[in-house]
Amino acid sequence: MILPLGSIVNALSVIIGSIIGIYFGSFLSEKIRKAVFQIIGLFTLALGMQMSLKTNQFLILLVSLITGTIIGEILSIEKGIESLSNKLKIKLQSENKLFSEGLITAFLLYCVGSMTFVGSIEEGIHQDRTLMYTKSLMDGITSILLASSFGTGVLFSAIPLLIFQSALTLGAHYFESYLHPELITEISAVGGVIIIGIGLNILEITKIKVSNMLPALLLIIPIYHLIYLVQIY
Repeated sequence: MILPLGSIVNALSVIIGSIIGIYFGSFLSEKIRKAVFQIIGLFTLALGMQMSLKTNQFLILLVSLITGTIIGEILSIEKGIESLSNKLKIKLQSENKLFSEGLITAFLLYCVGSMTFVGSIEEGIHQDRTLMYTKSLMDGITSILLASSFGTGVLFSAIPLLIFQSALTLGAHYFESYLHPELITEISAVGGVIIIGIGLNILEITKIKVSNMLPALLLIIPIYHLIYLVQIY
């Protein structure tokens, strides 16, 4: 059984970055925090647009997002995640009003990007952790900025991050034959649309239940293979 060392290092980088961000964030004025908030929102929008526009199959992207979001709404994934986050907040006796928002935002930012999927799969198939270590450095820096605004919720996002990425690495190790490079691109494109939603939420332009869109990341796999088979025949 392969050890997901890249995910472990990534989780540790988020924890360290968050601790630094929480410490320095306490010295920032509300005006500066708001400015940092806006920069994070704009950066998130730009990142999401860059990822989503890499798709070569807009139909697959649209069908996956619509179907996935419908399932997410039926299952009330967003509500469930917020409930778990609030229970954790109460258990930790945290007074941070943005705890849940910080945890969910950070987790989604760290886990639905192209580097997450490509890096985890590279580690699972070839035991190449170069991309995961690079992502760890980037996430550590991002954690400093996020935690300075969102607080301790960002730190605890390291737990679901570790679980999610480790599952991807192990899954890639055992299901290598099903993971084509074109499929990874489409999964990243779906993640890009979700990240755009996060950016809009951070900027308070609207309120999108981005967690309810998460099933699309799984559904795109069977949808991609189905359309691929149809095209062959």
